Amino acid sequence: MSENRNDKKKSSFLSFVEKRGNALPHPASLFGLFAIIVLIISLIGHLLNWHALHPATGEIIRIENLLSKEGLHRILLEMVTNYTSFAPLGIVMVAILGIGIAESSGLVSSAIRLLVFKSPAKIITFVVVLAGILSNMASDLGYVLVIPMGAVIFHSLGRHPIAGMAAAFAGVSAGFSANLFIGPIDPLLAGISTEAANILDESYYVLPTANYYFMFVSTFILAFAGTWVTDRFVEPRLGKYTGDVIPDPMEPLSPNEKKGLKRVLIVTGIFILLIAIGLIPENGILRGPDNSIFKSPVLKGFIAILFIMASVMGIVFGVTTGKFKSDSDVVNGMVDNLKSLATFLVLVFFAAQFVAYFKWSNLGLIIAVKGADLIQTLNMGLIPLVILFTFLAGFINMFMGSASAKWAIIGPVFIPMFMLLGYSPELSQVVFRIGDSVTNVISPMMSFFALIIVYYEKYDKKAGIGTLISTMLPYSIAFYIFWTFLIVIWIVFNFPLGPDAGLFYHGG
Repeated sequence: MSENRNDKKKSSFLSFVEKRGNALPHPASLFGLFAIIVLIISLIGHLLNWHALHPATGEIIRIENLLSKEGLHRILLEMVTNYTSFAPLGIVMVAILGIGIAESSGLVSSAIRLLVFKSPAKIITFVVVLAGILSNMASDLGYVLVIPMGAVIFHSLGRHPIAGMAAAFAGVSAGFSANLFIGPIDPLLAGISTEAANILDESYYVLPTANYYFMFVSTFILAFAGTWVTDRFVEPRLGKYTGDVIPDPMEPLSPNEKKGLKRVLIVTGIFILLIAIGLIPENGILRGPDNSIFKSPVLKGFIAILFIMASVMGIVFGVTTGKFKSDSDVVNGMVDNLKSLATFLVLVFFAAQFVAYFKWSNLGLIIAVKGADLIQTLNMGLIPLVILFTFLAGFINMFMGSASAKWAIIGPVFIPMFMLLGYSPELSQVVFRIGDSVTNVISPMMSFFALIIVYYEKYDKKAGIGTLISTMLPYSIAFYIFWTFLIVIWIVFNFPLGPDAGLFYHGG
């Protein structure tokens, strides 16, 4: 009986969050309002001389007044480039072109049907969440492919499509950093950590594999947590889907579709072989400028790889099944998919201006530094420090979108502080990654937040920021609890975080 009362309280709270959130203006209008507020705050902060000391350079960071003559000139001169250079815009549009070919050929639908037919229904949620987490290996692939695919899979099984989308989004974004493999974020953060550690110990080097053991285990823990939240809280709250979007038919694969999938598998194998030939040799043509794999164009430019692979595989499948009879069919597939981005294109314009103004004003930097200063003044044991640090990283994530930018700001504070207390740079890095990831799904500063709202609106025309946050809040809370509990266990048993990466620092 008490359990039912608790469920009602949770549902009431999330309904309150959704109702209040959806009472806000349209997301595009809201981002425009945020941009105006930043302009006003920049003036106030400038007049009150708000400032902070940059922990890495010692430079004084001051609020830039965007309503000054120089600020107004910058707003007018860079409005267009703010929009066209907004990272998710190009990423989404290029990916959508390739995916449009794959979708219009019937490849995506056939692959999903095969997945559904081959996977036991009981583990579909787990598979979707896990796929979201693993997609981090391919940079932003999860946002443009896995999240909408999660909705399609659930919808085809008669389940609520938004629940499938939420499960995938939780894996892609709240589970960011966790993976079974080393991804692009690992060497990026390790490089920043090395520079911060060198403040105290010039010989210290943080490996890209510094957190690998912990993140490997985290992948399965978070996939389980996401499955539990989806099945226990999110989908029951959403109820039965009554929208007007018709699910893709779940008919058995035809002989031509099976033949098409086999040919696609061959093409995929050829692609993988060509990439391996370009990466594995010491002087491979696809290696990065420093001759490394981690900075190779394959990882850094994965959206281009996705476009090429999706296009070729879609064409192969479409020709095999007879869906593509001429080049016009291929082009029309791209055109039809771009039509779905109309709302996103409007939303991104205002979101891009807001993010640019927030960065120009230095508000994000000052908030990050002040938050770091506050927690640094507290004297406590390792586990309380770890818990507070994850809170701080999660809080800062609500104001700054880039993980590397945040770590570049607070890493030089916390890594030396942890080292002076006898704790390793690898530990402070992994604690930051936990806090930074779990609030991604409820942070409007997350680059793809606007795109996720557009995804939601496909199945619920009344969806807004409140719908998204209320749906994702249980994931954020659960992931924080599970992930923090895991790092506490790691500390208690003194497990290594990765190869040659322990918890403690013993001096240089």
